[in-house]
Amino acid sequence: MNAARLNERLTVYMQLMRMDKPIGTFLLLWPTLWALLIAGQGRPDPLIVLIFIIGTFLMRSAGCVINDYADRDFDGHVERTRQRPFARGAVGKKEALLLAAGLALLSLLLILPLNSLTLLLSVPALFIAASYPFTKRFFPVPQAYLGLAFSFGIPMAFAAQTGAVPMLAWLLLLANACWTLAYDTAYAISDKPDDLKIGIKTSAITFGDYDVPAIMLFHAVFLALMAGIGRHLALSWPFYLSLLISAVLMARQYLDIRERDRAACFKAFLDNNRVGAAILAGVALSYWLP
Repeated sequence: MNAARLNERLTVYMQLMRMDKPIGTFLLLWPTLWALLIAGQGRPDPLIVLIFIIGTFLMRSAGCVINDYADRDFDGHVERTRQRPFARGAVGKKEALLLAAGLALLSLLLILPLNSLTLLLSVPALFIAASYPFTKRFFPVPQAYLGLAFSFGIPMAFAAQTGAVPMLAWLLLLANACWTLAYDTAYAISDKPDDLKIGIKTSAITFGDYDVPAIMLFHAVFLALMAGIGRHLALSWPFYLSLLISAVLMARQYLDIRERDRAACFKAFLDNNRVGAAILAGVALSYWLP
């Protein structure tokens, strides 16, 4: 394979992995880092943190490849996705599946130094991530399933750091699943006209005229659960300040999504990156400040 051909294939693979659009990696990483900080009482093992950062990137990349494989017959009919590699015929099915398998294998090798409970939890984590794209065929609210997929790093983080998964970890998973459901419904609104035409299911379609109120409700439940977690852990004022900042950011998102403009809804989705970062700072400072 000559250099030009190799460069072309690498570019296609990077597009399949969404390396040019890292928002998904960040939204997957923030709650994992929250969990590592909480499990490590503000001082998680640096090696475990590094493993989870790299593993999050690899698993999100594998999930994107599987998603494009599953949606290969749909993406060409959706304005936002019509230039993806499958949609424009730039990659084959076998090639994509081998790439996804390679990324998943690297993820497995990465966590081998961790304890057996973490390895055990990686099995359902991989299954959920791989099966999510297919839920859009039959499940009315696939974003709820995505919430589970985007939250499974939380129990894995507790398992890696402490060797156990307490009830608190599952409560944090529930909170994060609500947040994921909120921001991915905003994302789904931007694709709603196309999704209605091709017949796939999304929360934006299922909630109908109540899609915007549903988004704000799930944001509110997320904040309430996080406040309860903070109280249980006796976190200090930086954490509650981060929740206040998050609430302001979410209120601004409402201004973007209330008219259901496609570009504004996508912007609201992207703005959740700041929510995740704010809460991470709040958790960290609660442990680090005297």
